[in-house]
Amino acid sequence: MCGRFAMDTTTDELIREFVAQGGRAEDWAPSYSVAPTDRAPIVREHDEREVQLAKWDWPKPANRPSGPPIINARIEKLTTSFWRTAFTRARCIAPMSGYFEWTGEKGDKTPHFIHGDGLLAAAGLTWSVDGERRFVVITREARDESGEVHDRMPAFLPAATWDDWLDPEPADEGLQQLLTDVSEQVAATLRTHIVDRRVNSIRGLDRTDATLIDPVPAT
Repeated sequence: MCGRFAMDTTTDELIREFVAQGGRAEDWAPSYSVAPTDRAPIVREHDEREVQLAKWDWPKPANRPSGPPIINARIEKLTTSFWRTAFTRARCIAPMSGYFEWTGEKGDKTPHFIHGDGLLAAAGLTWSVDGERRFVVITREARDESGEVHDRMPAFLPAATWDDWLDPEPADEGLQQLLTDVSEQVAATLRTHIVDRRVNSIRGLDRTDATLIDPVPAT
């Protein structure tokens, strides 16, 4: 997953979809180009299930003080030392309308939008750093159409597993295996189409423009 997704669902719609008891995402405006370090809605459960805004950027380890933002966690490494605490106790869902991947050579990239028939629920991890909520998206080996564009993709959860994933009780390898299995099922339902090359750069991009995810003919 290269690092851009669309999320055009409003806060009120998210609250209804995930049966949350409110939230603090009142500043959210649907975006068709959410980029690393942007704030986007997540669903998490602590005392109650809520929708809130979080920054798509994970705190770096001490031996990696610089470099690009950490935005993804590989599903294969959830139980390793770096991710274990968050996976065990701080899971979340990052809702998406779909996500972008690119093919082609540098300077001549073709953008693709990968989506399903409705809102997608990407498995994620969340943490609070100096009072600011952060999150990452969990990725897995790509399958089906998404695998033709990129070798990694978000690990998506079907609705029947949301409660299991958001359960604040400590998780173990069994939940990791569940995510591996069900995300493969969701992957089989995804489709992809080419979109306008405007999305290749976020500079000057109108992120509220719904046509950013419209299909265009292949060139």
